[in-house]
Amino acid sequence: MTAWLSILVPLLVMFFALGMERVEARMRESTVRQDELDDFLERAQPDEVNTLFRSGIARALERFRVRNRGGKVSSRGHGGLENPDRVAS
Repeated sequence: MTAWLSILVPLLVMFFALGMERVEARMRESTVRQDELDDFLERAQPDEVNTLFRSGIARALERFRVRNRGGKVSSRGHGGLENPDRVAS
């Protein structure tokens, strides 16, 4: 029994480490650069902060980049409204 444990435990740890390496590699690819995040936090407008809260950093940075380029933000998932909390009267 001890022999099986001495073989099984290192194999399990090795497979766990390989799996975590794959997860870490995916996370490294999808992370936001520090200078980009600093710029966002310094110059974000309230609607971009609201998007950060509701949809996450990726969508908020997309809105921020589009605003800085002077373009229009797509209305994905908000029924065509720029800001889903505000309705024109």
